[in-house]
Amino acid sequence: MALDSVLVANRGEIAARVLRACRELGIRGIAVHVPGDTAHLALADDAVEVPGYLDGAAIVEAARGAGATAVHPGYGFLSENAPFARAVAEAGLVFVGPDADVIELMGRKDRAREVAERAGVPVMPRYEPDAVPADAYPVLVKAAAGGGGKGMHVVRRPEQLADALATAAREARAAFGDDTLLIERFVEGGRHVEVQVFGDRHGHVVHLLDRDCSVQRRHQKVVEEAPAPGLDPRVRERIRSAAVSLCREVGYVNAGTVEYLVHGDEAYFLEMNTRLQVEHPVTEEVTGTDLVHWQLAVAAGEPLPLEQEDVVEVGHAVEVRVYAEDPYAGFLPQAGRIREVWWPGARIESVIEDFDGADVSSSFDPMIAKIITIGDDRDEAVDAMVEALDATAVFGIRSNVGFLRRIVDSATFRDAAMDTGWLDAEPEDLLAPPEVPRSAAAAAARLLWPAPDDGWRVAGPAAPLVLPVVDEEGVRHEVSAWPDHVVPNTTDGARAWVAIEGETHVFERPDGTRRPRTLHAGDAEVTAPMPGTVIAVEVEPGQRVEAGQRLGAVEAMKMELALTAAHAGVVTEVAATVGRQVKMGDLLFHVEAQED
Repeated sequence: MALDSVLVANRGEIAARVLRACRELGIRGIAVHVPGDTAHLALADDAVEVPGYLDGAAIVEAARGAGATAVHPGYGFLSENAPFARAVAEAGLVFVGPDADVIELMGRKDRAREVAERAGVPVMPRYEPDAVPADAYPVLVKAAAGGGGKGMHVVRRPEQLADALATAAREARAAFGDDTLLIERFVEGGRHVEVQVFGDRHGHVVHLLDRDCSVQRRHQKVVEEAPAPGLDPRVRERIRSAAVSLCREVGYVNAGTVEYLVHGDEAYFLEMNTRLQVEHPVTEEVTGTDLVHWQLAVAAGEPLPLEQEDVVEVGHAVEVRVYAEDPYAGFLPQAGRIREVWWPGARIESVIEDFDGADVSSSFDPMIAKIITIGDDRDEAVDAMVEALDATAVFGIRSNVGFLRRIVDSATFRDAAMDTGWLDAEPEDLLAPPEVPRSAAAAAARLLWPAPDDGWRVAGPAAPLVLPVVDEEGVRHEVSAWPDHVVPNTTDGARAWVAIEGETHVFERPDGTRRPRTLHAGDAEVTAPMPGTVIAVEVEPGQRVEAGQRLGAVEAMKMELALTAAHAGVVTEVAATVGRQVKMGDLLFHVEAQED
């Protein structure tokens, strides 16, 4: 069967990635988009506007109306939605992915456990909510449906279980429409290792090595690499062969990933992702393959391009996810206008081109790019990533580029000593707010004081040239020397943005006629941290609260953001109501400090 036109039911960098593959293969690429979200359309041959990326019926209708022969779901949204895959097939179109029945079976963690056990794959001990032994803690509560870390919580003490179950159920219901939960043993110090698998309709199944995705925060992957470093060879062989056995057990077709928790010489099945993964580029780099090309070929009925013995590991690859978020303010997602980006000379997956501005919406996941580096070995790949992040900048909104740079250059990462709990332990060396380096002030001064007098005098030595600039905190810097190399920078004439080691610093000329603005509300005021929807209000006026007590929650960018009291006191105002749409900075609660 020839796939002559493919509709991509997704947005952003993955939509662009699939559309690019279609163009390379001579396939007509059709994009869908919602109003105002058009950055991924540049590589499309045709585009159709739809009411929403989760509107499966509208997307199927768009595919039929545009004359598509197949639908590629990308990842996220409808990629693991069995009813959508079934609707695509019933419309006479090819779904670029596994069959709907397999998605339904393996997309649920509870059913996937049963399949894994039948295939001889080791699984974690499981407990019923009302029968968790006292000596079983810590345990992991997780949503049976979906993935991406939504609805997952580590519970360390019995008294925390009820709240974790309630929160996880609410998150799972919002994200997947299913609040079924699993409770499993949680292994401290474990690593997240996954195996890329591929099957075709001719009975062939192969693995394409493994990846390490242990650098996570709240179960959201931040850095990935291939192959997984430092694995016991017996464990590596065991998880790869078990992943293939699992695929054979269910007749798996197209791209998938089998995920494990590895601890020493133990490896336990976590779940199967029945789609292409965000981190697939690192596998492509070390196997010399194009997994989207493979997906399209298999969907057309062709056999896999390689046999297992032809899959050869070459070198090492590292990927980082660039997010619009502030790591030094609780990883708060950011929304707004990107003024300019600087990308390094590495593989970049993004819809934002060099020096182009772009809008970041609170309606979607805050990931704005992926950067991938390669090397003959792991040390070389890591060094290349540090160099790449030094050359990267996102100007206009806060990003995690500097935080990523700290991660990959840390002793923990360089020694491959990370585990899934590393970032959640909030290591001080990674999360300390960055200081303003003198080199950043100097670069900004050069931008804000164009063509300055060099201090030359007719008689006597030249006077030292001293130029002042003021940073975001209102601190004055006086500099007299310039950086000896170009660093990422931009200016609008009034302000200058400079990036040093991935951290962006903003400066302006000093102005003695005004004082620095106060950027933060008083501790008594609890405001919306970003645009979103109020999903919980847990206090009422007149109620006494303790420092750190939860007052309510806002949902934004698919995340639940807790609102807590900064100090003990009395709630004097509750402006939040469940369902209210709020803007960043809107007052939601007021807590008057309690008198001693």
